[in-house]
Amino acid sequence: MTSAPVPTAAATRDAAGLPVTLDAARLREDFPILAEQVNGHPLVYLDSAATSQKPLAVLDTERDFLTHANAAVHRGAHTLAAEATELFEDARATVAGFVGARPEQLVWTSGATMGLNLIAYSIGNASAGSGAPASARLALRPGDEIVATAIEHHANLLPWQELARRTGAVLRHIPAHDDGTLDLDAAAALIGARTRIVAFTHVSNVLGIVGPVAELVALAQRVGALTVMDACQSAPHLPLDLPALGVDLAVFSGHKMLGPYGVGALYGRSDVLEALPPFLTGGSMITTVTLDEAEYLPPPQRFEAGTQPVGPAIGLAAAVRYLQRVGLERIHAHEGMLAERMRAALVEIPGIRLLGDAPNAERVGLWSFDVEGVHAHDAGQYLDALGIAVRVGHHCAAPLHARYGVTASVRASTALYNTTDDVDRFVDAVAGIRPYFGA
Repeated sequence: MTSAPVPTAAATRDAAGLPVTLDAARLREDFPILAEQVNGHPLVYLDSAATSQKPLAVLDTERDFLTHANAAVHRGAHTLAAEATELFEDARATVAGFVGARPEQLVWTSGATMGLNLIAYSIGNASAGSGAPASARLALRPGDEIVATAIEHHANLLPWQELARRTGAVLRHIPAHDDGTLDLDAAAALIGARTRIVAFTHVSNVLGIVGPVAELVALAQRVGALTVMDACQSAPHLPLDLPALGVDLAVFSGHKMLGPYGVGALYGRSDVLEALPPFLTGGSMITTVTLDEAEYLPPPQRFEAGTQPVGPAIGLAAAVRYLQRVGLERIHAHEGMLAERMRAALVEIPGIRLLGDAPNAERVGLWSFDVEGVHAHDAGQYLDALGIAVRVGHHCAAPLHARYGVTASVRASTALYNTTDDVDRFVDAVAGIRPYFGA
């Protein structure tokens, strides 16, 4: 199997080895879809927080695997099966290294939602008495507390609601200030002796603000609580070292970080993964089976029952190599510049209210906003008519929108392939929304 090309022209460094300015215009050549026209206009794609576009390096890698090495992994002795298994496990090592982890600390999932449900259901199984003796330390009992934040995506809220319902635990929430930052004084008061789990997002998918991970981890460690982090909106946009952050468990999705659909990953500290009972059971995750009982493999295979997303995992590794070649520091700086440019223009447009406009907050290139007198869906259709793709709705964060007194917002989110011209076309179009609707 041949390796797909990686970007070079946009990945140079200066004499000191420091990253130079990202050349987004050059990178766009690697993303064929960005040359498309929508409704007669050149496409401006500002919906990467929902799903990112895929570079040729990813498309070619997955196609190359399916063309030359497609076979079931861990299940055959023939040449193709051995090659597929090697590529699959090499992909695990690549993606694990991308987040600072060892290969055995990375579980393949279908995405972040599955990863969070895996964690919640495994803890539920431990609470019901399943698993090895080490699992007992994860068990929840009536009156125990799960603490999440008020800004979470539904995928990091609903599993905890269900787990609390099944175990009798109490779900509590860290509130947010008006500017979108978390209330750490309230967090310190909430996280106490009964807290067993603290779940939070690294970067809000509505606000774009980078959360106070160190502070939340410290509060959880003070009381021995498990930390679970949603890294979907951080993995593609800033350097990520999960062990260094101190989180116990974290999840991210491939399709938001230039990779294929249907694949994601769960990172876990080794001792935590060892303690978690299985979530799904079946083939490929066992050592021995009789008609009455079974013994399970150690992590990560313990959590990988059934047929795995082999091609997508190999494609995700190609996406990781692409991101690494461009440089996460440069990506973060470039998207931060785009976010500042976008904000500076949006705040000058009458009737535009930004959600989470926290001064001096570290953030990714994402803004959500309300258009006075115009429903978000109407605003989105107006922008789409001009070839500008944004997200409208509550972005799977309905409680957070209720916190701001709206049912929906318009969200524009950037990636490494967006340019200042994209931002300028977008804000020029936003200025025309209210006049068009007579608001």
